[in-house]
Order: sequence, then C-alpha cells, then structure tokens
Amino acid sequence: MRRPLVRCLIASLALAGGSVALAGPAVASPAVTVVEQAAATTEAAENRIEAYWTTERMESAIPADVSLAADKARVPAKKVRAAAVPENPQPRLGKVFFTLGGSNYVCSGTATSSSNGDVVTTAGHCLNEGPGAFATNFAFVPAYDHGSRPYGTWTAERLYTTSAWANSGDFNYDVGFAVMNENASGQSLTQVVGSYPIAFNLARGLTYTSYGYPAGPPFDGESLYSCSGTARQDTVGGSQDQGLTCDMTGGSSGGGWLTSGRINSVNSFKYTFDPSTMYGPYFGSTIQSVYNSASAA
Repeated sequence: MRRPLVRCLIASLALAGGSVALAGPAVASPAVTVVEQAAATTEAAENRIEAYWTTERMESAIPADVSLAADKARVPAKKVRAAAVPENPQPRLGKVFFTLGGSNYVCSGTATSSSNGDVVTTAGHCLNEGPGAFATNFAFVPAYDHGSRPYGTWTAERLYTTSAWANSGDFNYDVGFAVMNENASGQSLTQVVGSYPIAFNLARGLTYTSYGYPAGPPFDGESLYSCSGTARQDTVGGSQDQGLTCDMTGGSSGGGWLTSGRINSVNSFKYTFDPSTMYGPYFGSTIQSVYNSASAA
C-alpha cells in the first residue's frame, strides 16, 4: 500500500497560475542506485521558474512534512523536548521551493561543495514523491529571511535521488541533490554563496547541528532555526536513520545536519507521537554514489 509522504501542517491556500513541466523522463544510472531527472535546461525554462516563484507563492507554499506511525511501546519512557534556536540567515543555507501533485511546497537545503560548484543537498521527498514523480518548478533561495532574497532565486538543471527512495520510498535513503543552473553572470551557486563540504561513512552517534526553515506551527517559515545534540539510533521504527532531539516542524525537511563543519545528514521524518525527535538518513556509500553523480553533472 502506498503511503502518503508529503503531508501538510498548514492548510493549502489557493494558488494562481500553472506549473512548469520538467523536461525528459527520469533516468536510472547503470549502477541502479541513482535516479535523475532533467529540470530547467533552457534559459526560457529558468526564466519561467524564477517568475513563477513570486513572494505570494513562496509565502503560501505548504511545508513538506513526513510523519510515520510506529509501535508506541517501543518509544523510550523518558522524552526530552528541545526548542529550536533562531539563527541569523547565512548564504550556504536556504529554502527549497517546488511543485508536486499540483501543489506548491517548501523545504530546506544546503549549498554543498562539489566538482561543478552547483549542488544543493536536501531530502529526497523534497524533489521526488518516493515512489513517484519528480518535482517541477524546483528553486533554491539562499539566506532567505522574511521574504528577502539577498542572493536571488536559483533554478535546478537536474534533480538526483537514490533509486531506493524514488522506487520504494525507503526512508533510509531519503536524500536528494539538485544541480543548480548558473546565474545571469555565469557564476556557479557556490561561487556566490560558498558551501559546506559533505562527508560519508562516518561513525554513528556524532554531535550535530541541524538547520532548517520550520514552517508548521508554532513556526512561520520566515527565518532560519537550528537544533544541536548527539545523534542516536532509531530504536522505534527500526530504520537505519539516526534521531536528533529537535522540535522543528514541516518546512525544515531537507535542512542539513552538520558535524565538524561537514554536512552528514538531512532532516527527513518524525514519528507521529514523538514531535521532539527528528530523524535523518545515514550517509553511506549508496548516498555517496548519488552525490558523486550530481557533483560531476
């Protein structure tokens, strides 16, 4: 049975206008671990997407939120609630906007060091239904703050995720990488905003700071927040993901988990009865292969 992956924390508002279709079908790599989709591959497509994301559409975009059910008996008796901390905006972190199933959504993302200088790391469900279609109108706004776009709006040329997410909705692999187009001056994203390096196959149980733009109540999605703590194994649902004490809500999905200055996971999901724990996938060799494809694009 297919489960709904993107759930709304706020009511959807009526949106004017249509969506911009992505060009070409999804393509699986020979390694069968990577699924990719062409996005805005022409100047005309870039211009349409930039024009599509008006201030009004950004403000009314639905926060992408994934909540899973699990056996409450497996939840530890003592739970700690940690309030997210407000942060100053920074150019390497931003909001992700996209259209899926006819609705506009918002997530979070991180400008990531790469060979092409164009990669944004986010959650798989922020660019693909898992399983299902890829998003359209994908855009990244670095250092977004109460409607301000100090570094502009960047459109995606290609979208990448794991085949495990795109074909099966496997939360162990809920990761996506977007390769952004250059700006009007011919600059790559990370030339303009900088980037965080990415790391794979690290030890479990590290200390992280997780960033995101939570938009579900009591947050409004207009500013950056963070949570910090030590990651712990998922003993509730049995995934290979790690949990971090954090009360960020929908819209923070895809925000990067940083350890020693390196991105090493993203905000992925929560269990419905435990709003104080955010889970993120372990960045192993499979996710590394997807990143390598995006970095070389």
